[in-house]
Amino acid sequence: MAAQERLRTYRGKRDFGRTGEPSGRATAADGGRPRFVVQIHDARRMHFDFRLQVGGVLRSWSVPKGPSADPADKRLAVPTEDHPLEYEDFEGVVPKGEYGGGTVIVWDRGTYEPLGHDRRGRPVDFAESLERGHATFRLHGAKLHGEYALTRFREGGADGEEAWLLVRKGQARPTGHGTPDPRRARSVRTGRTLAQVAAGED
Repeated sequence: MAAQERLRTYRGKRDFGRTGEPSGRATAADGGRPRFVVQIHDARRMHFDFRLQVGGVLRSWSVPKGPSADPADKRLAVPTEDHPLEYEDFEGVVPKGEYGGGTVIVWDRGTYEPLGHDRRGRPVDFAESLERGHATFRLHGAKLHGEYALTRFREGGADGEEAWLLVRKGQARPTGHGTPDPRRARSVRTGRTLAQVAAGED
């Protein structure tokens, strides 16, 4: 499916005359390593948005407790609509009354390496891994580093929404730490907190 088609749901939920979120212009892949971004979103419920560049869009999951560096933590991740690549840079306030109204900061961002292989050791397309319900990857961010996995444990349907787990791979370590308090966390892009962005501080 073309990137522009994948953004239909994203665009249909937003009034770009009111929100400063990007509308999602056609963007060619830069040919480099794919990108990821984690945004903290203080909306109706505080949560983290975990996004991976796949096929010209940002595949997105809402992670209530945020990604953790501790392999013992299994974080619930609920899929949301695909977002445009430009959303990686979005930081600001979505107006009240708009879909997702609230404050957003860029908590972390960087690149990632797909790690999926078949039984013969040949690389598997990352989008295909996600469709099958299990994908592993290595993050290279300002805050998040190392191997993670996304695993679908519940299919979407009439009985409920699709759900995944986001887990840091490797051995649990006493020094492993979870995600910081989102209200005290600072943007990797501007150094600001949620409160500072909401107040319009530079």
